[in-house]
This record gives sequence, C-alpha cells and structure tokens, in this order.
Amino acid sequence: MEIETSGSASAFSERSRSNKTALKQFDLPSLIGNMKDTKSWKKGELKTVILLNVPGRQIVLTALHEGTEVDSFQTCDSLTLQIVEGRILFRTGSDSKFLDAGQILTLNDNIKYSFTAREETVVLLTLANCT
Repeated sequence: MEIETSGSASAFSERSRSNKTALKQFDLPSLIGNMKDTKSWKKGELKTVILLNVPGRQIVLTALHEGTEVDSFQTCDSLTLQIVEGRILFRTGSDSKFLDAGQILTLNDNIKYSFTAREETVVLLTLANCT
C-alpha cells in the first residue's frame, strides 16, 4: 500500500485566512486520476492519499482494485465512508451492506469493520476523535 499526502498544486490548494485557520480545497477527479496514473496502481496495489491529518480528524482518499479487502485499523469514535466510484461490501460483526457510488455510511462507537471492493472503487474515509 502506498500512502501519500496531497501535494499536487492542480489537485490541492490551501488558502490561509490567518495563521491558525486554513481553507482547504480538493479536486477529487484530479487526485483520483493522479492516483491511478502511478506504477504501483498499475501493478495492482491500492493507493491512498491523506487529505487531512489534524488532531481528532483524518480524511483519507483510497483507490482499490476489485477484490481488495480492507480490515478496520482505526481507534476512532466515528467513521464516515463515502463511495466516490465503484461498489463495496461493508461488514461489521453483526451486519453487512452493499454501498454504491454516491452513497455514504456512518459508523459510531469504534466498531470493528471490514469492506471489500466489488469492482474498481474509490472511497473517501473520514475518521473523527481518534486516539
């Protein structure tokens, strides 16, 4: 798995309003195109870009090939998963759901989960209150 922080000027821009706050804007289609244009992606590896990593919150964009499985790795109180492209099967110990492009799932209470890409898929994962 290759993890990157965003750095492409065309895909990511930051405009500081003051020293303490920043407005961050992400061009998801450009980021996804850049992710899928790498040697590691073409070799079959998943690609991950950390869009935001601040105390208590992380936003991660991940591109997965069909059949890729992800097990929970977070110790967070809250998770939001948005399917940008593709389809996944999302599972917890007691439930499973198919999610398609454009759908969002939320999960609270630090529940272990896993998901499998049912086709080439891009997900946007937001983790909150991580310890």
